Amino acid sequence: MPTVAEILKDHVTLEIECIDRIYLNGYIPTLQTGGQLVTFLMKHRKQPIPSPALLGKISEEFRSSVKKFAGENGIPIVEFKHGQRKDDIALEHRRNFTSEEGIVFIGVAQEKASAFKASKQKNERGYINFHWDRQTVAVNHYYYYLEDRNFGPAFIKVCSYAPYGIRVYLNGHEWAKKQLACAGIPFESLDNGFKSCGDPKRLQEICDSLGPKQIQDFFNYWLPRLPYPLTLQDRAAGYQPKLSIWQLEISLTQVFAKPLQGRQFFENVIRDNLDLGRPDHVQLVFGKHIRKNTPSRFRTRVIQHGVLPSLYIEYKHSQVKQYFKENHALRTETTINDPGDFHINKGLRNFDYLQKVGRNINRRLLDAQQAVSPCGLSQATLDKVVQPTVTDDGQRASGLRFGDPRTRALFLALVLLIHVVNGFTNASLRAHVATFLGPTITSYKANQMTYDLRRLRLKGIIVRLPKTNRYILTTHGRRVALFFAKLDGRIFGQASWAIDVKPEFAVPKSLAHALREVDLAVGNLLSESAIQTAA
Repeated sequence: MPTVAEILKDHVTLEIECIDRIYLNGYIPTLQTGGQLVTFLMKHRKQPIPSPALLGKISEEFRSSVKKFAGENGIPIVEFKHGQRKDDIALEHRRNFTSEEGIVFIGVAQEKASAFKASKQKNERGYINFHWDRQTVAVNHYYYYLEDRNFGPAFIKVCSYAPYGIRVYLNGHEWAKKQLACAGIPFESLDNGFKSCGDPKRLQEICDSLGPKQIQDFFNYWLPRLPYPLTLQDRAAGYQPKLSIWQLEISLTQVFAKPLQGRQFFENVIRDNLDLGRPDHVQLVFGKHIRKNTPSRFRTRVIQHGVLPSLYIEYKHSQVKQYFKENHALRTETTINDPGDFHINKGLRNFDYLQKVGRNINRRLLDAQQAVSPCGLSQATLDKVVQPTVTDDGQRASGLRFGDPRTRALFLALVLLIHVVNGFTNASLRAHVATFLGPTITSYKANQMTYDLRRLRLKGIIVRLPKTNRYILTTHGRRVALFFAKLDGRIFGQASWAIDVKPEFAVPKSLAHALREVDLAVGNLLSESAIQTAA
């Protein structure tokens, strides 16, 4: 079977990096706190008391304006029921929509939102006042399902109650399709992606050009055309919604010449990554260091959808997913659910930076998978690792003995640090080695780690970063570490377990049969050699 690297090099007909789903928050910066709401009602709207009745009136006027707008323009209003899939209903309505641009329908759903709620208070003189704070409440939301001439299918959702939050959904692949059609470049769709294109280079340039400007232009175009709780006068006074990033999907799609190559890819990846896919591996893909106090959970999962597997790696609120799309393409997709995971805020101005982060994560995952796959060693290379060696300048290094527990623990620890770009230290590597060797770090002392680092360096497995006490694996070192780690996981672990197995545990039949065959063969060899047992 070909390796992962060979499959991606020789059997991919189209490779495209593109933003996929885009979810945005629309919020009014000057209407986020109770004090700001009081200012809005009393100073801007000129009301004597910030009464809840005033917000109720705004909500009622908004609902009436939606009904009037829909009636005047012949737009259907659909009441979403609990449990209904909104995407399925939207797809059905879109099939019957023939205009190049317009509002397909308006959906109404009661959903939870963080909205303002008042509590009545009396002061010392007996005057009634209201205190406002944010609480989770169930209120009506209005979905404007759109067909846009630049973005294609989209929707804008508006909350009917203060602070009148907005959600915007767009799709980068659909935007790219519109640009290709406008330029007259032929293409073949693969669901919301691409199966083929007459000009792949131009397609990638189009995908690269999608940014905050196009998104803001879409929002500025549609919002004034839709019913909204706040009036044009309110917005002119500074109560204008602003966009921020809620969720961003950054995808890498690699279309295979034949479906067989996609199956081969996943068989290789799953076989090679299940035994090396420890939670520590997450930090290598996402480029972030995970400590004991890092919040959330980090895990690698393989999930089977029918006959097609999907690989998921989770990091804080974000994840990278890999799956076989429509039986034709490998889709590697990073979903960023909170830009704070990467130490930046949610402002739309950070769109380009997050796209770069997502693309780097996708590439690092593929690099890791390709590094894991081809790790066979020649006999000469193996001898250099396990036998004592002398460098050109006369420095001696003892061998890393094949099967020795300390050597096994050392290479398993190195596998966890393969893609740490800023290197690892004596202390950071020692902690991992000690974990594999025994229950406490004192079982593996710092001077032992220093000795092992020297052996690894003299054998060309690691190099020291200039002017630092940090080390990184060489290309040769990655192959050696992965080779030993695979041997440990697939041979030493199972074989030693089978040999030392307790009676109450059953040995797998295939392994027990193989061990019996080995035992018989060794016995026959001894018998034929006439080697006698010592008295």
